[in-house]
Amino acid sequence: MAQDDDQPEVEDTSLGGRLRTAREARGMSLQDIANTTRIPVRHLQHVESESWDDLPAVTYCVGFVRAYANAVGLDGAEFGREVRDQLGGRRTRVAAVNYYEPADPARVPPRSLAIIAAIVAIAIVVGYALWRSSLNEVEPTPATPTAPAASTPVTPQSAAPAPVAGQPVTLTATGAVWLRISDGVGGASLFQGELTAGQAFAVPATAQRPLLRTGRPQLLRVTIAGRDAGPLEPTERTVTDVSLRAEDLANRVQTATPAPAR
Repeated sequence: MAQDDDQPEVEDTSLGGRLRTAREARGMSLQDIANTTRIPVRHLQHVESESWDDLPAVTYCVGFVRAYANAVGLDGAEFGREVRDQLGGRRTRVAAVNYYEPADPARVPPRSLAIIAAIVAIAIVVGYALWRSSLNEVEPTPATPTAPAASTPVTPQSAAPAPVAGQPVTLTATGAVWLRISDGVGGASLFQGELTAGQAFAVPATAQRPLLRTGRPQLLRVTIAGRDAGPLEPTERTVTDVSLRAEDLANRVQTATPAPAR
């Protein structure tokens, strides 16, 4: 019996199929999506084919799907929840190295380096606290009787700020924020992706000139030598090539703080 060649094509209702259909309806290629979301094309291909095991951890899968959906006019939050429910607790191994381009020499710092950095940061904070306490131990001087005089207001003088050059720097997200960090203009990539609320990124101590690009600086809190320096920027705007060296960040945060009204 001859087969019917005019059978209607079955619509692909899978998560990846719906994303692909929405993309094609807008006349966009995967490269267009990659240019919009800054997600490599190979990861977008894995999303459309739902090859979740070829992507990094669940957090990255959710972030990729949400960004893809938003780029084609769909509800990114809804698609993010759907893929999180679909994956559930099935994936436990974090393959973060797959997120970087093969040619990039930079990688997420190993656990041993993170532990050493934490120990160094604690030692710096303790040493700074001891130094500040030593400034307060002033030997009392015997009072000398003097004639009464009109009181003169004394203006307190604050102690000189401790040097921060070379101190460890950490960025902590207070909401979902995409960022890219490279070692110098056109240099090696140190990190590129999305941080969710509560996630943090420690700038590697080996970075010579770490530079940041993001569109939501108000969602990144800066920590220098274990001390919270506040948000990178007070409002949402795109910032490019922001130096993440401790001394530059300290000056930037102080400059961004409004002066008190006189």
